[in-house]
Order: sequence, then C-alpha cells, then structure tokens
Amino acid sequence: MHLRSITIQSERNMLNSINQPRIRESIDTRQKALAVNLDPRYYGTFAEIGAGQEVVRWFFRVGGGAGTIAKSMSAYDMAVSDAIYGKASRYVCRERLEAMLDYEHKLNLDRLRDVRGDTTAFFAFADTVSARNFRGTNECHGWMGIKFQTHPRDQDSQIILHVRMLDVEAALQQEALGIVGVNLVHGAFALHHEPEELIASLLDGLSTSRIEIDMIEFSGIAFRNVDSRLMSLKLVELGLSGAAMFASDGTVLQPSEFFYKKPILVERGSFRPVCKVNMDMLRCANDAFSEVPGNAGKQIVQVMELTMSNLRTDGKIDLRDFLARADVLSACGMPVLISDYFEYYRLADYLSRYTNQNIAITMGAGSLVQLFDEKYYAELEGGILEAFGRLFKNGLRIYCYPLLDRESGELVTVDNLAIDPKLQQLYGYLQDRGVINGLCGIDESCLEIFSRDVLQRIKEGDRRWETMVPDAVAEIIKTKRYFGYRPQEDGANPMVPQGIGLGSSASSSAMLTS
Repeated sequence: MHLRSITIQSERNMLNSINQPRIRESIDTRQKALAVNLDPRYYGTFAEIGAGQEVVRWFFRVGGGAGTIAKSMSAYDMAVSDAIYGKASRYVCRERLEAMLDYEHKLNLDRLRDVRGDTTAFFAFADTVSARNFRGTNECHGWMGIKFQTHPRDQDSQIILHVRMLDVEAALQQEALGIVGVNLVHGAFALHHEPEELIASLLDGLSTSRIEIDMIEFSGIAFRNVDSRLMSLKLVELGLSGAAMFASDGTVLQPSEFFYKKPILVERGSFRPVCKVNMDMLRCANDAFSEVPGNAGKQIVQVMELTMSNLRTDGKIDLRDFLARADVLSACGMPVLISDYFEYYRLADYLSRYTNQNIAITMGAGSLVQLFDEKYYAELEGGILEAFGRLFKNGLRIYCYPLLDRESGELVTVDNLAIDPKLQQLYGYLQDRGVINGLCGIDESCLEIFSRDVLQRIKEGDRRWETMVPDAVAEIIKTKRYFGYRPQEDGANPMVPQGIGLGSSASSSAMLTS
C-alpha cells in the first residue's frame, strides 16, 4: 500500500468527527514532514516573508527534501518582495499572501508541467509574518496558505489561514509557526477530504496558549462542497480561536481587518429565528450610537453574535440548527460573529483588541438584569466590580431595549429595572456615566413579538408567525423548512390559538445565559 494511503487511513482512525469528538493521537511534526517528503507525488515551492522561515526548515532537516522542494525562498527585503509579487498595501496581509501563492504556483506549472505534470501534484506554500520585534511593540500575527493539486493534472485547491502568535519571545513564535506550517502542508495532502479533521490537526504539537487561528478559508475543487461557516464554527468549537466571523454571503472574515479602527455595535442573541424585534433593537441602538461623540461620519460596523453556549444542546451542536440561524441572519444582510465569550467583559476585551474606536452592545431588558447577577462573576477575584471594570474600561456603552411584561402589561425599561438593591448604587452610577442607556424611537408593534412564541407558531403551523419576522427571513424558513416548518399540504394545522404563553421575548433573546 502507498505511504500516503497508509497515512490517511491511520489518521482517519485517530481524528475527531465534528459531532462526536474522540481522543486523538496526533502525529508529531517530524513524522508529518517526513511523510510528505517520502510521498513522490507532491512537489512545490516554499516562499516565506518575515519570521515564518521555519516551515521549510522542517522539510530540509528530516531528510528526503529533494523529492518535495522545488524551490525555497525568502523575500525578506520589502523592495525585493515588491519586485517579485507586486506592491501591496501592507506586507503582512491576505493580499500579499494570495499574490505569493498565485505567483509561485503558476511558476511551478509553467516550468514543470510539461516535464513531470503527469506524475506530479504541484503546490506552493507561502506565509508572511510579523513576529515580536526588538521593542515588543508590534502585533504578532501572520497569514499562511497553500495552493495545491490533490493529484496530477487536477484543478487547484487552496487553504488560507490567519494566525496570532501568543508566545512572548520571537524565537518561540518562529518555532510555533514552523509547526503550524508543517501541519498545514501535511493536512492539505493527507486530510483535504476531511476538512474538519484537517482543522483539528493544525495545532498538533502546540497548544492554544501559543497559537490562535482566528480565520480559515477553503476554496477550489477539493473543497467545492465545504461550507465556510461550518469551518468557522469548528475553529471556535475546538478552541483554536475564541471567535470567528463570516459575512452575510457566507465568506470568511478576518476580525482584525473587519473591525480595524471602526466603531462596533454588537447584538447577541439566539436568533431562532431572527424576529422584527431583533432588527428594531439594532436599528434603535445604531441611531443612538451614531450620536456618540467620535462616531460622526464614521462607518459603524454592525454584527450579530452567537455564543457557543447558546449553540450547544446537551453539550453538542446541532449543525442544521446552526445553519438555519446563519441563513436567517444572512437573509437580513448581517455578518455573524461566533464566540466562546459567554461573559460580556470577555467579549469587550476581544473587540478592544481590534479597534480604538467606540464599542457598544445592545440587549433586551431581561439580559441587562442578568448582567447584574453576581453568580456569573464568582470565579473573578474582584467579582462583579472586576467584571464591570473590564467591561466598561474603554468607554463601552450598553443600549437596552424595553421589555413588555405580559402579566402586568408594564413596560420594563432602564429606569424601572428590578436590580438587586445592594447593586442599585452601582447601577445608578453607570447610568449617570452614560454607559447604560435606554433606547428611544422603538416600534411599539415589536413589543408584542416573543421569539419562542414565533418558534412555536412555526412548528404548529400558525401562519401568523410570518408577520413577526422580516419577509426575507420568512421566505428562507419556508423554502428550507427550518425550525420545524411544514407546508400546509403536509398536514400542518394552519392556525393555533393565540396565547401560547412561552414567556421569553425576542427583545431579551440576548440573555446572558443564551
């Protein structure tokens, strides 16, 4: 049996499935590099800019590199890099990486396809990296990718990822990059048919305390059936990143580029499904946030956030349910942030990493009550005061959407919120500082919309749910039969009595416990 076939079969037995994780025994870096070198089919170029020059070194030192490495180069000088790949807005960016991959892969094909194209699958690996500088003042991150053929004469496939280096010493960062690079090359050849397992293999030999992978994108013929949104989810599920993003069209977003120097407005929710009240909450918050000093004339980035705790049911993630939520958010034209930041102060820390502009979170009144529940901060030495210090330290603002109390008919707002008496002074102080704000100009018809009622009406066949969600959301739910929807001809009851009484509003769907 061919060496590569042996490698694939053994790793299939070791790695996790996306829904049923198993303990996996990873192959070490040396074994991976050697397995690639000993496979005669793969042949290509390593091009590395900056601190990423450790990757090809692995393939040289394990032996057999002549069978794999057509060329190794490092265009460390910016003028040299520009001369080869063309000018770029930045040197450590996706644009530069893609230029490197395209150029080097085309060069291999032009030079070698006629000579050995019938027996060789060509590839180009590239990275452009900024490791810790002498003063320790720079952002330590990099772009890495591989463009490759899975077999001779095949169409191209590509994997691109963005890494953040967390070691405090440049030498350690370079070492970690070398390992990730080998994992990527090996994964592209041995695991391209199982992209979830490929992702799981990227940190073999490392830990999340050393490297974070906050973006990965699969494209090309080998990944024609891969849903990038599921791959983003996988990054966060495995702990390779605390958060990942995708646009409304499903394309992967890199957070540092998407949020870079922009004001940010986030709405957290379950979005099962997106209701009109969710959109009204965002509209009102955006109107208020636009009036904040410093935001005038600037593009406010709006994003809907789904937390992993919200997505998990009995410790597992229902992938169809996740895609349903992603699709209804996409129908609203909204980018999606998947995060493992259950606590709001951790979300605030994450967003502050990428922007020096104003940040705001909008939530329902029920969520704001839970924000002041001290049980969520028991693990912090400073308790709720430490959590709030971290949450509001950069002037973050909270915008609270009112909640209609079904029993009393009273409208719950920031001014009559039932806060624990011993925290009332703290609450009042935050209101006086202007960091907790009520929303004005709400659409009062949305106050009657409760998300769980909508979900139940969908399942029961009560078509009145269609008036409670945006038209585009209703259309995609019906087309794809999400959330238990059944067309009437399938026997669903077209109407059910009102007053289901599930009691959880969409306006508070962004609950801290969601």
